Amino acid sequence: MNSATKLLDAMRSNPRDWQIEQLHTIARQHDMKVRSIGGSHQVFAHALIAEKLSVPAHRPIKPVYIRQFVVLVDKIKTAQAEKEAEK
Repeated sequence: MNSATKLLDAMRSNPRDWQIEQLHTIARQHDMKVRSIGGSHQVFAHALIAEKLSVPAHRPIKPVYIRQFVVLVDKIKTAQAEKEAEK
């Protein structure tokens, strides 16, 4: 189990006290695009899904954003599995 998988599992069990760098680690693992919108927010997106998530980069990140991030990663995993199944 790699560090990104461990982080994601830990976020599922406790969505409190996370930092934006930890979200970036998970985003890299899942080929997500991360962009800054010129301020205090980071936007996470993936080519396989239309949904995007804007997360305030303040420390710590509020649990609601962590829960939304976990859901986004789950959607990406599902889309990737469906794409692989089509091949």
